[in-house]
Amino acid sequence: MKRKKTMSAQHKDDKSEDLSRKEYEKELERLHGELVRLQQWVVHKGLRVIVVFEGRDGAGKGGCIKAITERVSPRIFRVVALPAPTEREKTQLYMQRYVRHFPAAGEITIFDRSWYNRAGVERVLGFCDPEDSKQFLKVAPIMERGIVMNGIILIKYWLEVSMEEQTRRLEDRIDDPRKIWKLSPMDLNSYNRWYDYSRARDDMFKATDTPYAPWFVVKTDQKRRARLNLITHLLNHIPYKKVKREKIELPKRQKRGSYKEPDYAFKYVKSVY
Repeated sequence: MKRKKTMSAQHKDDKSEDLSRKEYEKELERLHGELVRLQQWVVHKGLRVIVVFEGRDGAGKGGCIKAITERVSPRIFRVVALPAPTEREKTQLYMQRYVRHFPAAGEITIFDRSWYNRAGVERVLGFCDPEDSKQFLKVAPIMERGIVMNGIILIKYWLEVSMEEQTRRLEDRIDDPRKIWKLSPMDLNSYNRWYDYSRARDDMFKATDTPYAPWFVVKTDQKRRARLNLITHLLNHIPYKKVKREKIELPKRQKRGSYKEPDYAFKYVKSVY
């Protein structure tokens, strides 16, 4: 009987090197074109899509989301990254603050962290009672079945980074003034509790990796490969076709008529570059 590979062992199966920037950008450009086609199809068919991004700090959630959204409309691909709940929100039903961001027809909502905070961050860092986290794991599959039965496409990604690569990335944030804002006290606390997060992840998968709302794991030690693999999977997971559009031609501009350029001292921005 073959032993199942652990998460850490699976990382060793990655190709030895990440893609070059040239290779990455060429393939990303092609995938961006497909994402635009997907966007047009979602609008055309009135689809509703939720994409959940979870994973350890430093796993690359932000980079993957940026790669997906940089060439599509923010009105269609809506990114939701909720802050800590307010005092009022703490008294509401737990899912209430998330449900209000669910997509309407023709929208894709991307959750940069989601209701699974209760199974991960809140559980590990003690922001909720242990019983609340257990109760959430019982309720989440029922709630997600309701989401899917309501016709919403639900896709859940877990971004898995190795211990060594997480260390490298967080140290890089410390040393780079452009990235230091990404490093919070919560990141340091989560870094210190690697195995507590591992236990929380394992319990979450056991309870919520269902046939109707499965978890898809993306290995992210090699950022460029991870982004391309994830986008390719996303495109394959939502069947779409190219929407036929009428040929677009710019109309003729109106004639000047009596209009005259104003004699006004516009405050132009100085050309420094």
